[in-house]
Amino acid sequence: MLDLGNLGPIALVVAVLLILAYFVPTFVAFGRGMANRGTVLVINLLLGWTVIGWIVALAMAAGSNQSAARP
Repeated sequence: MLDLGNLGPIALVVAVLLILAYFVPTFVAFGRGMANRGTVLVINLLLGWTVIGWIVALAMAAGSNQSAARP
């Protein structure tokens, strides 16, 4: 039989790793100093669980950090 008595520490490590993975777009945006990092945080926090929201947040965080030149 499988002993599940020692599952607590493993579950804690897995939970921490999943939380860190969930906030990767936010870490990328803040690490790059993006102007829209607050927006990335909100999208990641509120819509990241939909996977599509997570991908959108990651795309925003990985996008260009330069503002478009205006004529």
